[in-house]
Amino acid sequence: MAPWALLSHGVLVRTGHTVLTWGITLVLFLHDTALRQWEEQGELLLPLTFLLLVLGSLLLYLAVSLMDPGYVNVQPQPQEEAKEEQTAMVPQAIPLRRCRFCMVLQPLRARHCRECRRCVRRYDHHCPWMENCVGERNHPLFVAYLALQLVVLLWGLYLAWSGLHFFQPWGLWLRSSGLLFATFLLLSLFSLVAGLLLASHLYLVASNTTTWEFMSSHRIAYLRQRPGNPFDRGLTRNVAHFFCGWPSESWETLWVEEEEEEGRNQAV
Repeated sequence: MAPWALLSHGVLVRTGHTVLTWGITLVLFLHDTALRQWEEQGELLLPLTFLLLVLGSLLLYLAVSLMDPGYVNVQPQPQEEAKEEQTAMVPQAIPLRRCRFCMVLQPLRARHCRECRRCVRRYDHHCPWMENCVGERNHPLFVAYLALQLVVLLWGLYLAWSGLHFFQPWGLWLRSSGLLFATFLLLSLFSLVAGLLLASHLYLVASNTTTWEFMSSHRIAYLRQRPGNPFDRGLTRNVAHFFCGWPSESWETLWVEEEEEEGRNQAV
């Protein structure tokens, strides 16, 4: 077998992200940007802070892309099965459906990812840049990564702009600053994408929904049956549950409580 056959698509994507991250950082340090000026003046705190933020964003990226997003166990142990699936079957109004791909009983809000070939709890989306699903376990880290990455990108954008001097002749400027200008354009694009992603996910967190539910609510049985979101418990509780796991109520319980509350309102 050829050595390159052992390289999966995920390894190539993560390696490319790592190389691109440190490549852009190196460009910012080698050109006449504010980073160079801080170094020459002996002010090392800001350059070191920038490097630590870059390293932190890269470590968060690797953590999100490599960790289990919340896969549903295909062959659960007897104790896990009783805890995970039988308790989910208590509310009889929500029969569990069996995935037609991996044949596992799906808890509420789970979905099968064809790229990962597994069912994922509280499935949000499959991120091609991560080459991993974003689900119940890694979604909070994904939002934290987006926030930190946006800070790094905006700071890098400022640094790249600080090194662009447009008073030089065109030919000389292109030779001396062409790579830095390309880096500035790349950082602008990445900042726009990261900013839009962060804003959209913060909105989803605030309303306790997922990208999949938001985009496909008309095709999801437990959302198609009612006009509102049965899992929305207000901004504070939604954020607390997303980042801290509190209050730790099951989605099935919330769904049934919402159904009973609607029934009482209709009766009144």
